[in-house]
Amino acid sequence: MQINLSERTLHVKEGEVSFQRGRKKYHPIIISITDELGKRIGLGECAPLAGISCDADAYIRMSDAARLINEALESDDYAKHLSPYPALLFALESALYDYQQNPLLYDTPFAHSQAGIPSYAVVDVEGYDQMLNRCKRMILKGFRHLKLRIGVGEGDDVLKVVRTLRSRFSEDTLKLSIDALGTYGLDEAKELLRELKPYDIRMVEQPIKQYQWKDLAQLCSMAREEGTSPIALDEELIGVNVLEEKCMLLDTIRPQFIVIKPMLHGGITGSVEWASEAMKRNIGVVVSAAQEGSIGLRNVALLTARIFGSKCTEAQGLGTGLLYRDDTEMDIEMHGNKLWRSPVED
Repeated sequence: MQINLSERTLHVKEGEVSFQRGRKKYHPIIISITDELGKRIGLGECAPLAGISCDADAYIRMSDAARLINEALESDDYAKHLSPYPALLFALESALYDYQQNPLLYDTPFAHSQAGIPSYAVVDVEGYDQMLNRCKRMILKGFRHLKLRIGVGEGDDVLKVVRTLRSRFSEDTLKLSIDALGTYGLDEAKELLRELKPYDIRMVEQPIKQYQWKDLAQLCSMAREEGTSPIALDEELIGVNVLEEKCMLLDTIRPQFIVIKPMLHGGITGSVEWASEAMKRNIGVVVSAAQEGSIGLRNVALLTARIFGSKCTEAQGLGTGLLYRDDTEMDIEMHGNKLWRSPVED
């Protein structure tokens, strides 16, 4: 078995929404594994997000990633060794599981091209008219769940869009989620949640900045007691890589949902752990890509199918499709609102 690392530069397609606003280029490290004859290939993608990932500065040089991989594979438990580096762990685990065709990921209806994974489309707030037009385009493409991302000063526009969409589509026809990106203070978040209450919002992600457990717990309690929009944690999970800390976070904040991004939240091992602990507590789970290319998106989808099995009925965060115009062609494709794996040739 031989492990190779390579760097790539990918460019965001015109009109597509990247995870970080304004980002036009993406520089992943690709891990490929081959056998002695070069016939079996496993692929993984390492894509930490600058200013967001807990390991964003860990791979300034590709040699840093290679060193960490070698050290991990020489240890007794490579996943534990790489737990502080979730992006690299996700890439290495994905490549190894792909190389081995490990049934953990490759024995599901999705992996066998027998079922698609329902997905939502992400729409950025860029003014009311532009946002509404993009929502219409996504609906025409077949999406039945939209996630609206809002930043500082954009709350009024998103409320106008929500009101417009709800005047035309019921919750049964179109589901809506909000990603607040930690934009609000506590009082502002409360006001937003109360304003959204009549519009059947599936969840509001990270309404206030991370590390404010007491305030987040208050918002989650408010959702239970007043029936305001359910709260989902996203950025709050970043850097929480130890099981005991995960349990403490979930038990303290008691969110209605968590949004797991394997590239940010612990790779395959850490994501399965997050999902397991959340489900034990009747906390809803959503699995999402971040800004991965097709290699990473494929592996997030395989993991999503493993976490939910045949019970994946709610939309997951896989609706990015192929975000980059010069990406690697992989065996996944969007059909309407579902991501499918193309049939595997014998």
